[in-house]
Amino acid sequence: MIKISAVSYLNTLPFIYGLTQSSIIKQIDLSIDYPAECANKLINKEVDIGLIPVATLPLIADYNIISDYCIGANGRVNSVFLFSNVEITKVKRVFLDYQSKTSINLMKILARKYWKIKPEWVSARVGYENKLSGNSAGVIIGDRTFKLKHKFEYSYDLAEEWKKMTKLPFVFACWTANKKIDKQFINQFNKAIELGINNIDGVLQFYEKKIDRFSKYANIKEYLNRDISYNFSRKKHEALELFLNEMKNNNL
Repeated sequence: MIKISAVSYLNTLPFIYGLTQSSIIKQIDLSIDYPAECANKLINKEVDIGLIPVATLPLIADYNIISDYCIGANGRVNSVFLFSNVEITKVKRVFLDYQSKTSINLMKILARKYWKIKPEWVSARVGYENKLSGNSAGVIIGDRTFKLKHKFEYSYDLAEEWKKMTKLPFVFACWTANKKIDKQFINQFNKAIELGINNIDGVLQFYEKKIDRFSKYANIKEYLNRDISYNFSRKKHEALELFLNEMKNNNL
């Protein structure tokens, strides 16, 4: 059995649907985690493949990106934000989401190179999103952002801000292996992933109860079809290389 860790967010439901509804499910042991856990499991070799935040790629020796698909965005992503009650130039303190290293480092790169600000960085704990006030802002990612968008005066979509700065899309997470994986399995894996991506309506129906909890806050069908860009295109590979270089150059 190939051990796989996938992310628990709504934007990964097409991936999970494809894996569970295809014959490959008989060959895998699938666990569902938040992004940082996926990365830790892959780094610690608790799993063979993980949908990991791209910022953790340098922590894996001889990592191998195995899929033609990723969690990405070509402009706004609508689930990775900096929320604040003051405009960006007045932000003095930024609480950093504990769930994904990629979004944290993206925020730091944007702060230094794009917004030209030097806030205090604070490692956040559970519940921090409900305690932001004054000139403090928070990087918040994932499904819980749907409920928070209208609670703050300012919201900055980090993928959209990256696009403004670089003219490139952004890659948040990619399917990565920590060892050599059989080519036949990789082909089956990609076909399973593609099954889900090409059947968003089926995904919405299959996970109706899970999605209904967020429907009054966001159009999830539009989110999966428009905001999330799944194809790991040449431009996304270019963007990933640039992001990893920025991390290295800024000692992140």
